[in-house]
Amino acid sequence: MFSSRLDPDQRDAALKSLATNTFDVLVIGGGVTGVGAALDAASRGLKVALVEASDLASGTSSRSSKLIHGGLRYLEQYDFKLVREALHERELMVSTLAPHLVKPLAFLYPLHEKVRERTYVGAGLALYDALRGFQRALPGHKHISQKSVAAMAPSLRSDLVTGAIKYFDAQVDDARQTMMIARTAARHGAVIATNVRVESLVRDGKRVLGVKARDVESGKIITIKATATVMCAGIWSDELHNSFKLKAGYSVTMSKGVHIVLPKNSIKSAQGIILKTDKSVLFLIPWAQKWIVGTTDTPYIGDRSNPLAEREDIDYIISEANKVLKPKLKIEDVVGVYAGLRPLVANKKDSVTTKISREHTVDRSAPGFVSIAGGKYTTYRIMGKDVIDLAGIELRRIISESVTEKLPIVGADGYFALEQQIDRIAEESGLSTESVRHLLNRYGSLISEILELIKDDPKLAKPFTKDLPYLKAEIHYAASHEGARSIDDVISRRTRLAFEAQNSAMHLANDVATIIAPVLGWSIKQKKVSVAAYLDIAEREIVAIEEALASA
Repeated sequence: MFSSRLDPDQRDAALKSLATNTFDVLVIGGGVTGVGAALDAASRGLKVALVEASDLASGTSSRSSKLIHGGLRYLEQYDFKLVREALHERELMVSTLAPHLVKPLAFLYPLHEKVRERTYVGAGLALYDALRGFQRALPGHKHISQKSVAAMAPSLRSDLVTGAIKYFDAQVDDARQTMMIARTAARHGAVIATNVRVESLVRDGKRVLGVKARDVESGKIITIKATATVMCAGIWSDELHNSFKLKAGYSVTMSKGVHIVLPKNSIKSAQGIILKTDKSVLFLIPWAQKWIVGTTDTPYIGDRSNPLAEREDIDYIISEANKVLKPKLKIEDVVGVYAGLRPLVANKKDSVTTKISREHTVDRSAPGFVSIAGGKYTTYRIMGKDVIDLAGIELRRIISESVTEKLPIVGADGYFALEQQIDRIAEESGLSTESVRHLLNRYGSLISEILELIKDDPKLAKPFTKDLPYLKAEIHYAASHEGARSIDDVISRRTRLAFEAQNSAMHLANDVATIIAPVLGWSIKQKKVSVAAYLDIAEREIVAIEEALASA
């Protein structure tokens, strides 16, 4: 009955639906929490809409460490409930909810003492394993000798590292998963529209009855009616509460997390590495032909829409990594940097409307208006459930319980069977087995839609660029099925060319435009505008990185 496809026709239909229907739930915000809430509500049989001012995952949800994990460091803070919850979600994603997107990833925890530290860390990781319960999609931890560490990770200093403990968490392309959750919500009836910015609330007395929003592309104002309006705005929460003249039961403090990107040959290790620092932990994460290393955790009060790394952020990451690495990382090794902002919740004690749960806060600041902030990327599904539970009260009728714990993301169905058919798919499609594996791990069973595009236009089977696995079909598909509306959407989020390709993929902008312009119905002028907009974004980020790397 409903389709997961996000294309230009779907957006046109969504805009008409937003202007003419009354929804049970309207979600503001297309980050992982917002799309998770939309999916939760739609899968309960509610009439749901979601609007996002920019692109899906355009903020925090595309700038994380790209890990699905329980939060090993939270054990030292005795936050066992949060760890148990996150580990449960990790197991669900790897095994049933999103196995095509969330992959097991081994980490080494280097040890510097032979007895006391091994006992202490081993006990912590034993607890980490135990907290996930009986569902065991990932292997348990394992003690590794100094000799084995030298073979697994030659870059770890043998004069300092006496051994290690190997354990597993999981890895995800955060922007891709967020988009796929949105597609799953659409598959269950949610009306999804990006580039729609909420400007004010529609009220009847104190009760919120919906919003007035602007279609950023056309400039038109749309009145969207909803019984419950749910705001999942993350770092924008305070600003929107103020503009809506609402007093929330919490405020959001921003924390900046910076990651550096390094070439694959800069660190020799077959596993990821986690290091304990004086402030937190540092992850050295393998990512295709790169390493992602981070993160920082520093207060931030600057521009929400354009967080940038500073030299001290980069120096901190390199300094901490160099405590155990040989040869040492150098500032010249850095090929990319990205910064994201965490929405940390500070609850107001005088509020009686705030529900504190699982490190996130759900709040009802006016009749008909509910919001949520805080939390971890890994626990997005629980956050979506909690905020819809509270929003359901506004409907004044009994609503179904959440079913998302048993609801796979689109593409998950049949994924494990398709893994066994890679050779056959390659033979029938004419693609290499490496390309089929790459596609399967990005689209799951939706690979059939990619293969259909290639069948209709065999030129789309060609690689999009040298040295990276993306096919031209994937660029086309980003606009025809995944809701991409601009060059930036494709380069920065539907793919990760922005930090995987050289020079922020500026040289690829025109090639992307050539493929997606016919799909989006662009004129020559629109094509030039989108290319120029991406080049401007990339140039500003490159200049900022160069300044950070060059500053003393």
